[in-house]
Amino acid sequence: QVQVVESGGGLVQPGGSLGLSCAASGSIFSINTMGWYRQAPGKERELVATIGSDGSTNYADSVKGRFTISRDNAKNTVYLQMNSLKPEDTAVYYCSAAVRELTLYGRVYWGQGTQVTVSS
Repeated sequence: QVQVVESGGGLVQPGGSLGLSCAASGSIFSINTMGWYRQAPGKERELVATIGSDGSTNYADSVKGRFTISRDNAKNTVYLQMNSLKPEDTAVYYCSAAVRELTLYGRVYWGQGTQVTVSS
């Protein structure tokens, strides 16, 4: 039993900043990769950024230099700091976590999503 919950979405003007948080909880033995994905209106879900257990990161070309992903292993939490936001960043943002449960069963869990709207 594992839960993944995002928070921090909202409305921001172009050029502004917003920070998202995602916490995993439950019968967790370990978490490998954690990541953020987004789905804009009328488009398919796309990768935004991922971060491995060793701290290695991967970003979509569209957000490189503007977004920063980080994690706090003690809190089972991943963060996404978004700067210089553009209208095209508007989407529902989803958090994911590759979890190894205490039973040693592993799978990828997803959060419910949080809306980010960039508009003037």
